[in-house]
Amino acid sequence: MSIVLFIISLLVLIVLPNLAQQRKNANRIHRHAMTAVVQTQVDAYENETGTDRVTLEELRRHDYLTSAQVQKAKKEHISIVNGKAVAP
Repeated sequence: MSIVLFIISLLVLIVLPNLAQQRKNANRIHRHAMTAVVQTQVDAYENETGTDRVTLEELRRHDYLTSAQVQKAKKEHISIVNGKAVAP
């Protein structure tokens, strides 16, 4: 019984750090994907309106982004600078 518990605890020690790393990787991928979505909508808005001054709120107001997407972009600290979506 103690051998089984030792093996299980050893597996847990191996798996937990890997889970933390996978979570960081997933968050990084999500941030890049969200940045790409915002950039696509910025480009579409600029092409349709001819303006180069775009904000997240303008994109939401004109239905280029949903409110949930704007909230996620703000949570990820994504901003629009000179027509480019940038994340830290």
